[in-house]
Amino acid sequence: MSQSNNFQPHLRKQFIYLLAFLALSACHSKRISPTQSQGVTIIPPPEELPELSGDPEKGYEYIFYGDYVKSGYPLKLALGDAYDPERVWDRDTIKTKYGKAVILFKDRRNTSVMSGSCMTCHGSVLNGQFYPGLGEAFGDYSKKPGWKFKLTDRVVRRKLGKSSQEYKSFRDIWQFQKEVSPRIVTPFVGPNPAFRLEEACVAFRDPQNLHYTSEAQFEIKGETPAADVPPLWKVGKKRALYYNGMGRGNFSKLLMQASVLGVKDSTEAREVWQHFQDVVAWASQLKPPAFPAEINAELAIQGKIIFEKNCSKCHGTYGDEVSYPNKIIPLDKVGTDPYYAQYFATQSGLAGWYNKSWFSQSEPASTLQPSLGYVAPPLDGIWATAPYLHNGSVPTLENLLDSKSRPVFWQRDTVSDNYNVKNVGWKFISHTKPNHKNVYDTSKKGFNNKGHTYGDKLSGEERKAVIEYLKTL
Repeated sequence: MSQSNNFQPHLRKQFIYLLAFLALSACHSKRISPTQSQGVTIIPPPEELPELSGDPEKGYEYIFYGDYVKSGYPLKLALGDAYDPERVWDRDTIKTKYGKAVILFKDRRNTSVMSGSCMTCHGSVLNGQFYPGLGEAFGDYSKKPGWKFKLTDRVVRRKLGKSSQEYKSFRDIWQFQKEVSPRIVTPFVGPNPAFRLEEACVAFRDPQNLHYTSEAQFEIKGETPAADVPPLWKVGKKRALYYNGMGRGNFSKLLMQASVLGVKDSTEAREVWQHFQDVVAWASQLKPPAFPAEINAELAIQGKIIFEKNCSKCHGTYGDEVSYPNKIIPLDKVGTDPYYAQYFATQSGLAGWYNKSWFSQSEPASTLQPSLGYVAPPLDGIWATAPYLHNGSVPTLENLLDSKSRPVFWQRDTVSDNYNVKNVGWKFISHTKPNHKNVYDTSKKGFNNKGHTYGDKLSGEERKAVIEYLKTL
């Protein structure tokens, strides 16, 4: 009993650690030769346009309160010393006490469990306000699990009892978490390893029925591919999801990937999918927040002219005439860090698994087609989505449009008012070396801040005008 008590703080840390894993995405399809030359690609519309038959209100309800993970930590384990068996815990009480990212539900064993929601990564606080759909840019995945982590199952078994339903519920989620945790470590705070998390989960699943398998279906290797979390309000404009445009087909299948952490089989996955049609409808009508400070209207008009001349052919137009071209820009043209695109196109076993899985082989189908390039994204609400580039390596729009000003080692200023209205992005501190886990190190593989130098040709005044215009989107 004393040993269990000593480990209780650790168990709560493991639960919090789990919550941060659950904003998953998907990436799959046949591999592409790294020497294959590709020009700018316009992503074609699907042969059959999917009908948005879902209910946005039901989608909001499900994304905040639903059981799409299907497994979780038993409530008595998740709450630790705060658990009171005589108290009836409701979902809003849990969210008030433990944050908007947690969900409470009954699992397949009729055990009350708590888990993380998609809002763990796709909901964030900016200037004191929570915005659903805004990517969490400063999650901490930098700590390697230690020896206490390896003993978690033994301690939980002693605490809950091997034959208890609570322990069996714990094992439902633990069998995947023990594979995930050592594999998603990032070199510093900020980038999100959602795709590596998915690799670790599906590697131990049969692709057809999604049953757990004790042996891995494919090898997971290479540095952890991690990225900035894109906002969900861009979904409505896209013909394909994810930074390299690999997510094709039915978006409700692609967006429900958090379920691979806990569903038992494809039958449960189908139950989740029924609700994610509503989630897609919710995400498709989601709007970005308005810029929270005064905008110089005259300067913004000037910026719009410059933007439409130099940027709109890739990022689209806004205002009265809205367009978005859905272009994939090849690596040698955009010049940004290539590792993310190269990894999923040439190294990852996730592609082959997905394309023969329930997600791809059942209707409505989704597939992944990795490319050696990155999608030029729509810029709605760009003011709120710092840091910039697919790997989150650039702290402000000012730095994005002037590549020479980008810091090599930088750390977000953690003072309460840490948003830079003038330069649009995070206030930051430059460092001479990466001396702390909170320092973003652009010298690391997968995290360089090079490329996208299109703004360099603009004058300082032109850049200011463009930034002023971007505040209006």
